[in-house]
Amino acid sequence: VQLQASGGGLVQAGGSLRLSCAASGRTLSGYGTGWFRQAPGKEREFVAAIARSGGATVYADSVKGRFTISRDNAKRTVYLLMNRLEPEDTAVYYCAANARIIYSSLGIPSAYDHWGQGTQVTVSS
Repeated sequence: VQLQASGGGLVQAGGSLRLSCAASGRTLSGYGTGWFRQAPGKEREFVAAIARSGGATVYADSVKGRFTISRDNAKRTVYLLMNRLEPEDTAVYYCAANARIIYSSLGIPSAYDHWGQGTQVTVSS
């Protein structure tokens, strides 16, 4: 499956953005899908993920209560709704997917075998 991330941009602190991860060729309902981010000079870190069956979700502590991950099977898209954005959320955001990933591995970048290109999110103070 090929993934394309979009929806990034420049927003003021406290604002919102919705990122999209669109799949080509097949629905993401059979894939565990995650969002990761990487700020300059920092390692890629887990943000949120949705399991391939049942749709269970998991979030990094830093975004819990502010970000929401969801999946639209008809549109073959996974979304990341980001509310109450903070300057610390500034990063390039990537989506990733794996058809065989287990729930306990959703937060591990190396557990994913399909990656989209990044989309830049910049939050100004």
